[in-house]
Formats: sequence, C-alpha cells, structure tokens
Amino acid sequence: MADCRLRMATDLFTHVWDPVVLAALAAGPRRRHALRAMIGGISDKALTEALHRLDSSGLTERLWYAQSPPRVDYALTPLGRTFADGPMRALADWVTRHGDELVEAQQRVRSTYT
Repeated sequence: MADCRLRMATDLFTHVWDPVVLAALAAGPRRRHALRAMIGGISDKALTEALHRLDSSGLTERLWYAQSPPRVDYALTPLGRTFADGPMRALADWVTRHGDELVEAQQRVRSTYT
C-alpha cells in the first residue's frame, strides 16, 4: 500500500507551502520575487524547496528567457493546471462550504482537553 497512487497524490498536500505556491501560480507565470511577495510569509528557503518539489513532480516548470539580465518565470505545467483546477479547487470548494463546521469541531475538541 505504501506505493499506491492515492498516497502519491496525497503527498502533494503534505508540504504546507506547495498548495499555496500552486494556487499563486494558477493566476499565471510569475517571477520568483513576485511569487514570494504574492504569497507573503514564505521564506526564500521554503519557496526554493517548494518550487523544487513541484518541479520534480512535474507540476511546475521554469521558463528561461535569454535576455540581459537573464529572467526566469515559474509556471504551472499542463499537469499542474489539472491539479490546481481539479483536486485543489474541490478542496477549496469543500472548505468554503464546511470551514465553519471544521473550526467549530476543532474548538470543541480543544476545549475538551484544556
């Protein structure tokens, strides 16, 4: 079961910043500094690691432009677009509908233990 495709898919949500970076790139390609500013609160190291993981998964790509100075943009690949428009959108829709219930349940449990 450790090598199943469901685990591979859920691993895409295990790193806190990966879905956030994907959501930011859903609006279109971004330069690194613009991406970091758009996200807010992400360290340069965390952004580098997230971009590396997402690139390794085939969800993002680096777009190199031969100009002076050289320019690099980050963008969703077609596979990344299907992930952003599919499971990520479904999760966003779910949390929009049920987020209050989720927060209330978490608060109930927390109050039980304090």
